[in-house]
Amino acid sequence: MKLRKLTAVLLAVMMLISFAACGSKDDGGQQGNTDNQGTVTEGSVKTGLAVVTDLTSSKEAADGNGLAQADIILVAVTVDGNGVIDDCMIDMVQGKVEFDGKGQIVTDLAATFQTKNELGTNYGMNKASSIGKDWHEQAQALADYVTGKTLAEVKGIKIEGGKAADNDLKAGVTMSIAGYIPAIEKAVNNATDLGAKKGDVVKLESVTNIAKSAHATAEKDGTAQVYTTVGAFTVNGETITSSVIDAVQANISISAEGKITSDLKGEVKTKNELGTAYGMNKASSIGKDWFEQAANFAKYITGKTITDAAGIAVDESGKATDADLKAGVTLSIGDFKALVEKIK
Repeated sequence: MKLRKLTAVLLAVMMLISFAACGSKDDGGQQGNTDNQGTVTEGSVKTGLAVVTDLTSSKEAADGNGLAQADIILVAVTVDGNGVIDDCMIDMVQGKVEFDGKGQIVTDLAATFQTKNELGTNYGMNKASSIGKDWHEQAQALADYVTGKTLAEVKGIKIEGGKAADNDLKAGVTMSIAGYIPAIEKAVNNATDLGAKKGDVVKLESVTNIAKSAHATAEKDGTAQVYTTVGAFTVNGETITSSVIDAVQANISISAEGKITSDLKGEVKTKNELGTAYGMNKASSIGKDWFEQAANFAKYITGKTITDAAGIAVDESGKATDADLKAGVTLSIGDFKALVEKIK
């Protein structure tokens, strides 16, 4: 009887050892779901970016100068496997280009524009705010409020007259949020698995210029162009764990009489949204359009430190000199590097 018990115990121990060995072989001794290469995927989050542009604050030249204005909402998110927002950043650029009654651009073409987060208290909303909070503080409060929520919960936020009706949200956000909720929705819907993990920190950076704006002539309308390049990044310490880069060219046409000839209510698509319709692939030596090259750059810097990514070598035309990067990116990467350099 004792021999039978001992034998049973030994068999049970051998089975446990066998199961443990199989488990170790299958998952490399690590916990969590794995893909077919054995990479642990538990804790992965998707990275999403949204760029939403509104031109309706523009006005024609009348008694004074006209104004071509692009209000560009920027949202970056990470989203977990359950559809819950893990991190969120919200920002906005107001690109303003003045022109006179003859369609001549008055604003310095070398001008660049800070975002509202970068302006901080210099934006000045706190002076008029009933809670004494400036734009960047209220945008952060909204971002914090939606973090931990699903898209359905975000879309369910009660809004009255464009403003939050929820008491908890109202305590930190008194500005209109009607335009930000759709932008958050867009960022969540755009989110894809690019390598970020739960707990990685979202960074949202942009650079804006009007250098390609042009005066109107008797033969041709002028153009006020607010050109914003934007990047959503996730970082773990000094390492970039995912990246999405996009750009928008907000063009407003101006006649020689100082009239706006563009449809200010029309959709302004980003370069990623335009895809092959942007048309760079026709002139590209590698046959890649802008959105493909931006994605290639984003992939190239993922896994690198911020310092290394910002230090990528370029030639006199601003193009990459590294052979691996040149194989997928032949456009000038000056603005892309500028985004990385701004990551704090």
